[in-house]
Amino acid sequence: MRTTLDIPEDLIEEAMKITRSKTKTELIKNALKNIIQKNKIKLLKNYKGKIDLQINLNVLRDRNENSDR
Repeated sequence: MRTTLDIPEDLIEEAMKITRSKTKTELIKNALKNIIQKNKIKLLKNYKGKIDLQINLNVLRDRNENSDR
């Protein structure tokens, strides 16, 4: 999809240097993916301490050690 945006050139240049993006399109795609990822993480953090998974870490560790054999 083509979209026209009015973004300050200095912001684009600085972001391209920092991210080493080769094109403005690549830069914008990566920025949007980053925003989405950060917001999904923020939403997941809302569940911290609210879900009891009944996980026994010792059983999981033993299972991982036995799978290497």
